[in-house]
Amino acid sequence: MSPPGADLAIETFGLVKVFGETRAVDGVDLAVPAGTVYGVLGPNGAGKTTAVKMLATLLRPDGGEARVFGHDVLREADAVRSRVSLTGQYASVDEDLTGRENLILLARLLGHRKPAAKERAAQLLDAFGLTEAADKQVKHYSGGMRRRIDIAASILNTPDLLFLDEPTTGLDPRSRNQVWDIVRAVVQQGATVLLTTQYLDEADQLASRIAVIDQGKVIAEGTKGELKASVGAGSVHVRLRHAEQRPEAERLLTQYLAAQVQLEHDPVALTARVGLAGDGGGAAEQAARALHELSRSGITVDNFSLGQPSLDEVFLALTDHPATGPDRATDPTDPTDPTDPTDPTDPTDPTDSTSPLDPTAARTPVGSGGPSKGPTSKGGAAK
Repeated sequence: MSPPGADLAIETFGLVKVFGETRAVDGVDLAVPAGTVYGVLGPNGAGKTTAVKMLATLLRPDGGEARVFGHDVLREADAVRSRVSLTGQYASVDEDLTGRENLILLARLLGHRKPAAKERAAQLLDAFGLTEAADKQVKHYSGGMRRRIDIAASILNTPDLLFLDEPTTGLDPRSRNQVWDIVRAVVQQGATVLLTTQYLDEADQLASRIAVIDQGKVIAEGTKGELKASVGAGSVHVRLRHAEQRPEAERLLTQYLAAQVQLEHDPVALTARVGLAGDGGGAAEQAARALHELSRSGITVDNFSLGQPSLDEVFLALTDHPATGPDRATDPTDPTDPTDPTDPTDPTDPTDSTSPLDPTAARTPVGSGGPSKGPTSKGGAAK
């Protein structure tokens, strides 16, 4: 008989973590379907990393329950660790070793015999476009290359569940796109990915469902479409010809759209979310009526568009502040400094891959030339 929650990769009920007087995670409920990318979206200090560490058995919950593939994270921690990988926000490979040496060393620690370790390292170096740099010390890698070697180390053993804690922090757009391709490839191979991020476009690109977390609580959850629909049927963007007409345009849009109007940094631009009108009128009908009233009042509109709200607008509507912001150096949700690459609560860092994910490379018993049954994590077993 399957354990409870076996059809879900992650299931939590009222999960709590307290640091002193701070409830870093405050009653989080999650249900993450297997075989999907599940996004956890929130600003710095929202509690995302703390929640991930509890799910990965690196922090002990102070309340509630959490199960991974039906296994309780406290009572069945070894079973959980054998099926998960965790990648933190910063590369944790040895910078004095070459890329190849790092992968071979970690493969050996995970139970591969030497020939198998060399073969797996070569596979991953090729998959991540690092063959030419394989014999250079990692300290000479660019930021994007370091992230790729870190991710490659994470999938030396292919896990069932990958925790990616803000995997693209600090990366340039090209490197971010490469990581996104890796995430998609991992899921195509049947793995589940729990992705924490403060980048709205990242959640929009990758996640099939998203939990919005703020101050330790899940404040909204659903598909991208459901979250966007929850704050209005559409988003109206207006660009005027004359900046001095914006106050009157704001008044008219507020009146005819029955919605709060946001003044953009551009002195001639306004944005408003549109819901269903009391008379049943749709977003397009309301927008057309408002545009007509602007014209009647002598306000010249140079550009007008109506579309679905962005995730940025969703987050602002739900929390009254943007998802991204300055780092909180004394983030109470993480007792170790999240900017410290030697974070002792995260000794390892597994994650995802590009295309050549070889599911046969995982879970062969020690002694048969393959990896051990221990947790998939760089530097050995999670503690």
